[in-house]
Amino acid sequence: MRRHLSWLTAVMTAAVIVGACATPGTSSAPSSAPSAGSTTPSTAPSEAAGSGTPGADCAGTGTQGGADPQIPDVEDGKFNVAMVLIGPHDDGGWSQAHYEGLQYVCQNVADSHVAYIELVPEGADSEQVFRSLARKGFDFIIGTSFGYMDPMATVAEEFPEATFLHLTGFKSNGKNFGNFFGAMEDFKYLAGILAGSRAKLDGNPKIGYMATFPIPEELRLGNAIMRGVKQTCPECTMDIRFINTWHDPVKERDGAASLFDAGAQVVFTGADTPAVADVAQEKGKYGVTYDHPVSCRVDACLTAPYWIWGPEYARIAESVKAGTYTAGYEYFDADSGAMGLFGFMEGETPQPGIADLPAADVQLVKDTLAKMLAGEFDRFDVFAGPIVDNTGKELLPAGQKLEQSDLDQFPPGAPGSECKTCMYWWHEGITSELPPLG
Repeated sequence: MRRHLSWLTAVMTAAVIVGACATPGTSSAPSSAPSAGSTTPSTAPSEAAGSGTPGADCAGTGTQGGADPQIPDVEDGKFNVAMVLIGPHDDGGWSQAHYEGLQYVCQNVADSHVAYIELVPEGADSEQVFRSLARKGFDFIIGTSFGYMDPMATVAEEFPEATFLHLTGFKSNGKNFGNFFGAMEDFKYLAGILAGSRAKLDGNPKIGYMATFPIPEELRLGNAIMRGVKQTCPECTMDIRFINTWHDPVKERDGAASLFDAGAQVVFTGADTPAVADVAQEKGKYGVTYDHPVSCRVDACLTAPYWIWGPEYARIAESVKAGTYTAGYEYFDADSGAMGLFGFMEGETPQPGIADLPAADVQLVKDTLAKMLAGEFDRFDVFAGPIVDNTGKELLPAGQKLEQSDLDQFPPGAPGSECKTCMYWWHEGITSELPPLG
């Protein structure tokens, strides 16, 4: 549930970029994984995903509109793919990672034509955009925010010839509207191990988490961080602030400063900009950024869990193009290769704040990451019992693990997917109160 309906109403501008994959040739698709010692994505692509020759030219031009955004045209004879973004495509975070995934599709799926519309608010505005894209004749339409779920579900019923993929939600019609997300809790857990080690070494066992909205996803990621922290700093505590935005550099700076000023040594963010690390740099502490490796650009950034959407988008696009896509609910894990931990993936250099950490703690991260990538440790292992909440109540005994519905939902869960140990608890060590259910 990466994005939540109704809270983002301030952004009213939409921009359109049309990318044309026209000239056959050798692809050079960008990857989200940075090269060694760099925070700039590399340009080493995987091989084209599918038959035929992928397009070589994915350059495009952009236009901007207001409340009635300009809708891009399709190209005859091409496989036309459109993406709708909640933020700017170059935000250094969530939307940029998806945009680069779209470019990857352009480069790796033969005869494809791609377009995107950015800064589209959730709710009625997004429904208009999805309907307009379908009317234009796009074959594959991707929505990247939780609050797009119901609008996409509505439009999908009206346009059965188009395929819709929604990121971070849970609804599907089993025909042409599916949902898709990944277990970022794996990598938040690993970052928590590092943060606990850093805080303990610095003699300040206090962690902060600047969360966005009080939704199950943010509770799940906060709890995953705390479970990681406890591996290296059992005495550590964590304070949480909800800033009620996904992308607001000013609010993010203020929220980070509030947590640091309250005593936190390491602060995590659930939002899109690198503000938490920038503030950490000013205060001589540490931040953990999110979504994209370029967010971890200063020495005070300890690490960044990030997304690598391209290969997964290309895989699904190929199945849509071939008519073999099964619309359902897909939740990939670390072994998909679609996520990373900055400084610890192949070809990357750890950040300066890692250098003096205890070798055993760093090795624990490396060993656990290796198990994750091999499929030997997954999101259910992150949330394996015993689990004790911050009131001292045992939620799950040793030998048991949470289920997917527990990870996704507030109680009682969706009809037909009810949860048992629903994601409405804070882990032991978290000092904040639970957000009200509503």
